[in-house]
Amino acid sequence: MDLLIPTWHTLPNKVGALSTLRSGGTSMAPYDDGGGEDGLNLGLHVGDDPACVLRNRLLLKSYLPAEPAWLNQVHGNTVVEASRVQGVPQADASFTTQSGVVCAILTADCMPVLLCDTSGSVVAAAHAGWRGLAGGVLENTVKAMRQAGGADLMAWLGPAIGPQQFEVGEDVRAAFAHFGAAAAPAFTLIENLPLNLPNKYMANLPLLVRLVLASVDVHHITGGADCTVSEPARFYSYRRDGVTGRMASMIWLG
Repeated sequence: MDLLIPTWHTLPNKVGALSTLRSGGTSMAPYDDGGGEDGLNLGLHVGDDPACVLRNRLLLKSYLPAEPAWLNQVHGNTVVEASRVQGVPQADASFTTQSGVVCAILTADCMPVLLCDTSGSVVAAAHAGWRGLAGGVLENTVKAMRQAGGADLMAWLGPAIGPQQFEVGEDVRAAFAHFGAAAAPAFTLIENLPLNLPNKYMANLPLLVRLVLASVDVHHITGGADCTVSEPARFYSYRRDGVTGRMASMIWLG
């Protein structure tokens, strides 16, 4: 199984983290590895054969201390305590202070954000698409971590749609208007569109995530350079392919 290992400034010894790629599993096209087979799709909600997905999840579990606390992600801002998860709750982030509990996020263009504190006492995983990001999912995640005892927090930004691929409308730009001039560099106007069309922008999702994290005093941030759309051999991308699989980004305390 091919895995992407997050890089941090200084990761506490007791924290483990990884992100999957699209290869190394049992799913067939269009959930494959890019060559027609061996896809590591981990999403049960995307139309793949459930037996393949469950086999893929079993393969993944051999790298983890426990079955991940899977979520039903809805582009919202709800955060749950992963050790108390029963079933598959509707939420877009989870955190834990308990050893052996795996926080997990599924993505295929939205940004997975993994967080921990420098003492290794609390970890979290958040699903940061633009709607959840504008709606406060990262602020709520950081608040939950701090209430659980986390002090000096750091974050890793996983594979997501890159700034050269993320075309958005005025509604997305308006969703971040409360950041004022600080959000302006994250939106580049697309020029030479027909005059009868509304404005379109290229949005920089990694920059927006960094902006939101900085607003809640999280400044130790790595990652964010991998574009899911531009690398079809490595990543699933909903924007690029429509029907496709999902990757997982996970973090836990050992």
